[in-house]
Amino acid sequence: MKLARYGSKGEEKPAWVGNDGMLRDLSGHIQDIDGTALSTETLARLSAIDPKTLPLVEGDFRYGPCVANVGKFICIGLNYSDHAAETGTVVPPEPVVFMKATSAINGPSDPIIKPRGSTKLDWEVELAIVIGSDVSYADEAEAAIAIAGYCICNDISERAFQIERQGQWTKGKGCDTFGPIGPWLVTSDEIADPANLSMWLEVNGKRYQEGNTSTMVYKPAFIVSYLSQFMSLQPGDVISTGTPPGVGMGQNPPIYLEAGDQMKLGIESLGEQAQVVIAAE
Repeated sequence: MKLARYGSKGEEKPAWVGNDGMLRDLSGHIQDIDGTALSTETLARLSAIDPKTLPLVEGDFRYGPCVANVGKFICIGLNYSDHAAETGTVVPPEPVVFMKATSAINGPSDPIIKPRGSTKLDWEVELAIVIGSDVSYADEAEAAIAIAGYCICNDISERAFQIERQGQWTKGKGCDTFGPIGPWLVTSDEIADPANLSMWLEVNGKRYQEGNTSTMVYKPAFIVSYLSQFMSLQPGDVISTGTPPGVGMGQNPPIYLEAGDQMKLGIESLGEQAQVVIAAE
């Protein structure tokens, strides 16, 4: 299934996305696309619904973040060896783990706010994992079962905040609007191999990132298993898994986002995002 949330910010409703791209409202069956809706039992119940019986969503609408009430927004850094090389680093022997603030979560076509004082605003197309059941000390087989589905994340990063302002990466990763997710949550049964999905990102019509999840060093099931050794994971948690080469800081010379710039990005089977950068007020 492809699941989505639509409507104005803070008033999103759950929806089923058909193969024709049409949305059908799920409000009569679930309250929202959140942790309570992502259990194996609930997803099975939803998959049994005849979509033709669901109300069609017509007219213009906004896609909201594809998961509501996210408890943890976890990211894996330097998970593509070629991206690590372009940033002048090496892939570490264990995954780099950092957090984005849940307040950074944004709709897939909502504007990206360039923060006050930002000088090095950057982009990162990433595959994100959505957790569907409680996970703690899981092996990889158990971890794979706990994955409800996948979505796109644009891991927006302010490199000066991240690298030059001392401390950990959080300051450059968790600003408001720095975590667009969606447009859809695609359930695991529809993704035959999450470690073989093409992905790309363009800025102002020029393609900078073009890669494939096959070059990830640490794959989704391993990532979930690994994280579960340090913290429990709950339904609705989101884990973004790293980016291929082509980010702004890796260009020669580096290129960073300015107000008015437009990004478009996508991952095979997971849809596309499009954002414009605006200046903070």
